Amino acid sequence: MSGIRILVDADACPVKDEVYRVAERHGAQVAVVSNQRLRVPPLPFVERVVVDDGFDAADDWIADHADPACVVVTADILLADRALKAGAMVIAPTGKPFTTASIGSAIAVRAIMADLRAGGDQLGGPPPFARQDRSRFLQALDAALVKLARGG
Repeated sequence: MSGIRILVDADACPVKDEVYRVAERHGAQVAVVSNQRLRVPPLPFVERVVVDDGFDAADDWIADHADPACVVVTADILLADRALKAGAMVIAPTGKPFTTASIGSAIAVRAIMADLRAGGDQLGGPPPFARQDRSRFLQALDAALVKLARGG
């Protein structure tokens, strides 16, 4: 196994099985982090991390363990920001990478949407997770692990 790790914000992650497949191919370790006990495959490179149910406990664990040798998988923009600041690569389950260049605008859009929802505006949620999202995620995770294996 390499020193490369994948930290998964797992409570609502639709691509855990894809993470396991790609991690095994690249020899990466996987930490599946959640507030509740989730089923994970009995594979030697997969670790289940169950944190307490405190607000943002899973995010805090991931942010505390993120570093330049890992990829964080999350849809949470604020966690993505924290992981990027720790030097990690960050990919959403849809395959969209979060970068230091894009995170500021993502945080701003998040704040605007929260204000609109607080004002009673009826906003649709994100589009349904699609097969194309899964395919984009697989490609993005594979590319991120190749980049880390090559030294960044």
